[in-house]
Amino acid sequence: MSKIAAAFSRLVRFTPKSNPSKILIGEPVDASLDVGLAVYNNQDVPVRLFSGSSVLAPGSVTGTTENIHRLLSPLAASEVGTIRCIGLNYVSHANEMSLPIPDVPTLFLKPPTSLADPYPSPTILPKITQADGTGDYEAEMVIVLGREAKDVSEDEALDYVLGYTAANDVSSRTSQMGQSQWCFSKGFDGACPIGPVLVSAREIPDISKLQIRGLKNGRVMQDCGLTDLIFSVPKLISFVSQGTTLPAGTIILTGTPPGVGAAKKPQEFIRAGDEFRVELLPLVGTLINQIEEQ
Repeated sequence: MSKIAAAFSRLVRFTPKSNPSKILIGEPVDASLDVGLAVYNNQDVPVRLFSGSSVLAPGSVTGTTENIHRLLSPLAASEVGTIRCIGLNYVSHANEMSLPIPDVPTLFLKPPTSLADPYPSPTILPKITQADGTGDYEAEMVIVLGREAKDVSEDEALDYVLGYTAANDVSSRTSQMGQSQWCFSKGFDGACPIGPVLVSAREIPDISKLQIRGLKNGRVMQDCGLTDLIFSVPKLISFVSQGTTLPAGTIILTGTPPGVGAAKKPQEFIRAGDEFRVELLPLVGTLINQIEEQ
């Protein structure tokens, strides 16, 4: 576990009601509150401010409390660098897609411009996705690294983890299936909303205890325990870091469970007016995305 992770339990990045032009970080006063749902329901969410300006250097708790005006992604686009993503990492998802269990992780990249905020910021489907209506959702758990990593062993991998959050790996299926590489079809602006909070690695010593769900317009589309992962968190960090420097702030999307729209019969995609939620419980809470068109 990264040393920074010992300084907090859950952090949020947000603008306060007292000054909506300012960006702050802090810890929700209510340790059990689902921050994503509370913001969605227009509840006041008091936050104890930290002295730092980033979850990568949070500083210490101050004596000041502010209420959330707008919830932001836990890290800024300038902090995440190139976003690392793992495809086909749940046994049951490989089965629903009629694909063999991979021997090594499948890796693709998203640019930092794909990073996006949770509700109330919208998730935008680009024109190329609208053309055939094959925009899709993927509920995912995200690893956040707290220090630079390279050639990390599996035994040491968890020492680099700052914490965990949730993501929606928004995808354009026609573009994805038409190419051998997935960076284009999954890398459009805003195609990687993350949040609502960053949970310290200290709070989640065993990631397999988490449950992830994806809900479209209130209907459960994905529901799976992280015991179904093909490649564990240590394995992924070790694999992605081989011969590659991963700066502090690197985020790794760990794959999606079964139930994606492209695998439904009939297929069921996301369109303007839809709402998609990623629940990562306990502790992380609910990432809410309202879909709009470019």
